[in-house]
This record gives sequence, structure tokens and C-alpha cells, in this order.
Amino acid sequence: MLNRSKFFNIIGIIFGLFILVAVLLPIVILPSKEALTNPPTRTAMAAQMGLDNNVSEPPPYVYYLSDIPIMPPPETAVYDPLTVSERKISELPLTLPQVLPYYGEKTVYLTFDDGPDADNTPAILDILEANNVKATFFVIGNQVEKNPDLLRRIFNAGHAIGNHSYSHIYKDLYQSVNTYTDQLEKTDESIKRVIGVRPRICRAPGGSSGTFNKEYWDSLTALGYKEFGWNIVSGDASFTKAGQLVANIKTQIKKNKFLYSHSIVLMHDGRGHSETVKALPEIINYFKSQGFEFRVINLETPPAW
Repeated sequence: MLNRSKFFNIIGIIFGLFILVAVLLPIVILPSKEALTNPPTRTAMAAQMGLDNNVSEPPPYVYYLSDIPIMPPPETAVYDPLTVSERKISELPLTLPQVLPYYGEKTVYLTFDDGPDADNTPAILDILEANNVKATFFVIGNQVEKNPDLLRRIFNAGHAIGNHSYSHIYKDLYQSVNTYTDQLEKTDESIKRVIGVRPRICRAPGGSSGTFNKEYWDSLTALGYKEFGWNIVSGDASFTKAGQLVANIKTQIKKNKFLYSHSIVLMHDGRGHSETVKALPEIINYFKSQGFEFRVINLETPPAW
């Protein structure tokens, strides 16, 4: 009888433990599930990174990069609440996380350099909004300071913003690696004063070919910038009419089908590019008719070549 009594006691203890685990398990799992379905808010990131809590939450299609180990959602513009100097002071990592590149079946990235411009940028934003298309704007620091409201509009619409140097004057910009990165950091600061965050993507004026050497690339990597060129040229850097700009893009797309997975189109929204504005609706319609998806440049965008 004693052994039988011990047996039933053990069974009772096991059953009790089973009930206890069943009750407590959802309570233990719930926070981690909640963390996955609801990424950290701007306020939570501020507390974790020592930031100013007064900066607002990001608009739709925008993600703030943080040192909380959650990867940015796909198809979103990515920004950093901290500048390079702020990361150094806080002894936070400068380098970017490793992200697998996204190669779609047909993917196009519309990019605009040299703005924001008081005439062309608003018109381009209107066209993009009417067509429900997101694009990437590589902005110049001194133009940001002239047109802060336009930068806010780009940002709030969910487009991506990239760093395109402060002055765009080659003889000043490319004196050395330090003069180049100094201009990037100065532009970051101008951008952050307007929208509260700064980009981690950049584009070298005139392109990196012939201007960059290994020292440039190593410095960009160490400071946490990701450089993006282009592989489809609209031709709007010259005095080309809208119809020819469209024809240029169509010809290159048809000729280089291996770029379907990541077609990065170079255009300009700076002063003197009204023909780009005229051509843009037809350019968008062409890519839509060919079944391309439109994406903004972010950490998962592949290199142009």
C-alpha cells in the first residue's frame, strides 16, 4: 500500500507541474511574440540609444535603423537616428549589418540626383504620388538647407533619401578621402536638422568610377555608408528632350535584360531638368506595362553592377 501511495503522489506531482506549465507558458512566450509582431517604437529606440525622445515616430514605409537586433522590413526607406560623430561618442557600431541582396524578377529603382529643387522636385513628387510609386532622392547638402520643406515632403511620403555630398563641386570634394567623407558627414547633419534622422546610403557625384580607389571604399565601409551607382542612364544630364529620355531608357532595358532584377535608373531633379519631369509619367507607365515592381534603395538593394 505504501508503494502504491507513493506512486499516486508522484503522479499527482507530475500532473500538477503539467498544469502549472500550461498556465505559465503563454505568459512567458507572449512578450517575445509581441516583440516580433510589433517592432520597437522610436521612443523605445531613443531610450535604448540615448536619443532625444521628442523626435516623432517614422512615417509609413520608413524604418529607423537601431542597434536593437531587428532587421528592417523589406521595401522600406532606412534611416539612422545617429550621425557618425554621435555613434563615435556613444561608442556604438559604425558599420552596417549584413543584409542579403534582393534580386527580383523585374525590379526598378527610380533615382533622382542633385535636389531638392524648388521647381522640379515638387512636380516629380506629385507624379510619383499620382502613380503610387516610391523613389530615391540623392540630395545635396546645400540644397537641403535651401529647401528644407521639400526634404520633409520627400521623407514623409516614404521615399528614400541618399547623401550626394554637400557641394557637388568635384575639385573640392575629391581632394582626398577625408574631404569626401567630411562632406558626407556635413550633409548628414544638414539632413538630420530637418527630419531628425540621416541616411546610410550615398552616391558619389559623377559616380565612383575614376574617382574612388580602395581607400575610399574602405573608408565608406568603416563609417557605415553604402554607396550606390546606377546601371540605366536616362541621359538627362545633357540638354535632351523628354521623348529621347524615354527612348534612352527603353533601349537600355531591352538591351540589358540581365539588369531586370535590379534596374537602377539615373535621373535628376536639380535645376534645369524640366524635361525629366515631362518624361517621368511615360517612364513610369513603361515600367508598369513591362511588369516591373518599384522599390526604394535600401540596405538590401544589390550593387548596380
